[in-house]
Amino acid sequence: MDRNRFSAIAHRNHAFSNPISEEKLMKMIGMMEPKPNDRVIDIGSGKCELLIRLVEKFHVTATAIELYEGAIAEAKQQANKRIPADSIEFIVDDAKAAIEGCEQAGYDIGICLGSTHALGGLENTLQALRGLVKKNGYILVGEGYWKQTPSPKYLEALGGAEESDLKNHADTVKVGEDLGLIPLWSYVANDDNWDDYEWLYSQSIENYCLENPNDPDCDAMLERIRTWRHTYLTWGRDTLGFGLYLYRTV
Repeated sequence: MDRNRFSAIAHRNHAFSNPISEEKLMKMIGMMEPKPNDRVIDIGSGKCELLIRLVEKFHVTATAIELYEGAIAEAKQQANKRIPADSIEFIVDDAKAAIEGCEQAGYDIGICLGSTHALGGLENTLQALRGLVKKNGYILVGEGYWKQTPSPKYLEALGGAEESDLKNHADTVKVGEDLGLIPLWSYVANDDNWDDYEWLYSQSIENYCLENPNDPDCDAMLERIRTWRHTYLTWGRDTLGFGLYLYRTV
């Protein structure tokens, strides 16, 4: 079973692939006051819904970096329907390799929502974006954090994760501060946001397998999603948080 394909199916009905509400996300985008022809880079851009909306509303130009070609194919279909041609540069590649070809201090806004693993974690991602974004530009990241100390059983259920993989909310903000960035705002997902995200994630796999019973991956997908649902309800809902963190470069 291809993990990227599983994720694409699980997120097929999500506008954005994270548990922050659309209202919170778009409010934070507005805080950055994007201007026409601002350059935006999004690492781990997925289906590029956020970049497409930025082009639609603010007339920016954008660079999308995404490893999964299927997500970019879907993004291109949507972009062709909604925004001028060539408004978004699509790069299908490993993020570490892709940013080597991107202009240093060449972007007004840098974004990475839920994909900091692509660059080796939060600190590495903020360092990379700090190099790519101009002085007095904006960096917006989405990152998980611990609401409470995770139990050993929860870490085991996450595939052998470690408590050190994430920080608490305050220390997550501080990662950017320690790199010389100015924290401007943060929103976190509340319980309703998480439930909306997780139940839609689960429902999408259940419905896909009902609709496509001959898919040879169905049994594996159902086993995985049902295990994940149990993990979320047993430990994750009370333990794992997710926040948006907005910084300004100096």
